[in-house]
Amino acid sequence: METIRQTVEVKSDRKLEINLPDNINPGLFEVVIVLQPIAMRNESQKSLTSFIGAAKGSFSTPEEVDQFIRQERDAWE
Repeated sequence: METIRQTVEVKSDRKLEINLPDNINPGLFEVVIVLQPIAMRNESQKSLTSFIGAAKGSFSTPEEVDQFIRQERDAWE
């Protein structure tokens, strides 16, 4: 059984469009719609750069990184 997975957008008229590869012959198909939670919908629209520096424990400046590394190095001496 072949599976085709696509992420599609529901249009304002609440319709969606599925584009199938050319090698799919006409016929009957079962379509399953999995709704993303609202939080995931908003997260998927963020750019990758919006996550830079956002994690817990991240450093604001290169100087803070250097200071942390020096402290860790001193702790091992």
